[in-house]
Amino acid sequence: MSARIIFFNLCLAILFASQAKAQIIVSDGTKIQNDTIGEAQILVQYETRCISNTEKPENVTEETMMLEVGKNLSKFYSYTKYVCDSVLAVDFANKASQETINEHLKQYGTSKLSERTFRGYPAGKVTTLDEIAGISRLRCEEPDERPQWKILAENDSILSYLCGKAECRFKGRTWTAWFTTEIPVSEGPWKLCGLPGLILKAVDSEGHYSFIATGVEQCHTDRPILFDGKKHEPMNRKAYNKVHERYYADPVGFITGSMPNVTIKVSDEHGNATKNPKNVPYNPLERGE
Repeated sequence: MSARIIFFNLCLAILFASQAKAQIIVSDGTKIQNDTIGEAQILVQYETRCISNTEKPENVTEETMMLEVGKNLSKFYSYTKYVCDSVLAVDFANKASQETINEHLKQYGTSKLSERTFRGYPAGKVTTLDEIAGISRLRCEEPDERPQWKILAENDSILSYLCGKAECRFKGRTWTAWFTTEIPVSEGPWKLCGLPGLILKAVDSEGHYSFIATGVEQCHTDRPILFDGKKHEPMNRKAYNKVHERYYADPVGFITGSMPNVTIKVSDEHGNATKNPKNVPYNPLERGE
């Protein structure tokens, strides 16, 4: 690979959730293979809010997430990321300039929730896929662990569906969820599932994450559920978390360590050179107990 210089502006990024922001986009040219693993029967769109920097909770990231529910499996992913990635894939294929890429990042937005969660694929497992800076592709397969819910005697209405309320402690967070038995599928956002109806709203007790359904659609035409992780590097949860921690501790060092022929120059919105970001705030959705 020939030497390349990557420029990026602090005003464009997703790494810092407060003031100036920075993102590094790198492509190693790997073609992504999509395999059909099922057909979606129900689509659910969620408005998602997350706080990446817990020291500055006023800075909230919003994006659109999508849940595809099939027979005995589901896929949860960022629709915001899907749109942005589709545009960037065309840019990289056409060898677009860094200025064009930056403009598209500004136009289409970037994602703080890049993971895709597949429940029931493979059978009895939950698979999490992620990419870091476009170069490290990770796949983590785990047993399909269900939250232990406590159903409460409260009701609410979401999207005109009558909803019950439940609480649980799961993956390091305390969750409150509203579910509707009018849609009798035991699914929900992320790994939240196991209630006697579709979860339409879920919030964690610290206010760091919330998922609120903004639309539910029954699929009347073929809509394949696609899995793009066949070539991702398999690893256990501990190793998966370690890779993310290394990246957020030193994003530039992480990339140059993986791609020694790439040189990264960091500048602010005025083009002035600035220091490489270190110890970027990191508040993962899943935490250890």
